[in-house]
Amino acid sequence: MSVIFILILISLLVAGTFLAAFLWAMKSGQFDDEFTPSVRMLFDDEKPSKQQSNSHK
Repeated sequence: MSVIFILILISLLVAGTFLAAFLWAMKSGQFDDEFTPSVRMLFDDEKPSKQQSNSHK
């Protein structure tokens, strides 16, 4: 029966850790820009210069 209390304490510790990580991410601005990542794939990358493209041949 004491195993259940140990498992509950471990699960609360893990849940608290994930909550702290989520709150840290919110405060550091990880979720501020919701638009740019969704359209980033639509923009072309910079074209490589001729010197760089010739050196790869």
